[in-house]
Amino acid sequence: MPTLDSTLLPALDELKQKELDWKVYKLEGASLPHAVVNGKKVLMLGTNNYLGMSNHPEVREAAIEAIKKYGAGSGSVRTISGTMDLHLKLEETIARFKHTPAAIYFQTGFAANQGSLPAILQEGDLALSDELNHGSIIDGVRLSKAEKAIYKHADMDDLATKLEAASKASKYKRIFIITDGVFSMDGDIAPLDRLQRAAQAFGAYVYVDDAHGDGVLGEHGRGIVNHFKLEGKIEAEMGTFSKGFGVVGGFVSGSTTLKEYLHNKARSYLLSGSAPPATVAACIAALEVLEKDDSLVKKLWENTKYFKEKLKSMGFDTGNSGTPITPIMIGDSAKAKQFSAELFKEGVFALPIVFPMVAQGKARVRTQIRADFTKEDLDFALGACERVGRKLGLVK
Repeated sequence: MPTLDSTLLPALDELKQKELDWKVYKLEGASLPHAVVNGKKVLMLGTNNYLGMSNHPEVREAAIEAIKKYGAGSGSVRTISGTMDLHLKLEETIARFKHTPAAIYFQTGFAANQGSLPAILQEGDLALSDELNHGSIIDGVRLSKAEKAIYKHADMDDLATKLEAASKASKYKRIFIITDGVFSMDGDIAPLDRLQRAAQAFGAYVYVDDAHGDGVLGEHGRGIVNHFKLEGKIEAEMGTFSKGFGVVGGFVSGSTTLKEYLHNKARSYLLSGSAPPATVAACIAALEVLEKDDSLVKKLWENTKYFKEKLKSMGFDTGNSGTPITPIMIGDSAKAKQFSAELFKEGVFALPIVFPMVAQGKARVRTQIRADFTKEDLDFALGACERVGRKLGLVK
């Protein structure tokens, strides 16, 4: 009998030979604009901490106070004895922030999709999923008993064709349109207003994953549903605290019935220990900061506009991004990796995104803007991009 390692090594070696294996970049300290990665001080252009909330004094203080009062852990799953008053307060705060009747909190955003989608989607249903949806959506749909179909990325004509065919087939109990709100590799925004109208026309439901829209889009960072003024018209809005809100955890907001249903049916919620008090308190504090003050969101967009305009004026292609996710489109995977490596030498951290994470010929270096960048920080990054771009023949 071969050892387990000997059965795994061939696949691992193949990844390494193709340079598709993930390297570990060690963050030595907090996720600040100026951070230390692998022993080198760099400007951090490769984080989802859009608002810098992970280091906000009110968020940090809330976590510390929660540990003093509640300890380090909850002691159980939510449905046994792991629901503290903090968890309930967080869910009330999420619902208030999202302008929905209710919300349910999961340990991570991945767990929210992996638990909610198989619970909601049933045998006899059809799940229509955008081809560029996040892996957690893909896994959640796969785990369900619903029939699956993919529509071309943000292509309303293709979606309409599939909706019409499904409607005429008359074999589905329910139809769900499932989409990311902001697509993490390109930074483009789903046309949720048009998706909602299409869903209404064909009697379908909408489930939107707003992981990269939370804290970024809408009034006070309330997300894509608020951005498109669709509150009360989207059946399920999933979100995460690990990006714009600066902490960790996932949630689904919607009706009180949806919350109660997931409380009883979502296995990743039912069978996993509840989030520790410090995390939950920090999530509450992050939302409360944004409720009373939207200056960080405004600064994020000010920085984003400046950075994008300067990159484009240099001759860089930033794709279809409409958010702080700003890809520098390069095309060739080897050159994208070289661009990233040269930026690191210049003191800027931004990772290459290559096949199979994106299609062949669509390699890019993904930069992500933060509210706590100064103009000097942005100019430093722009200068490095221009120097490296010229060195590699990407710009004149």
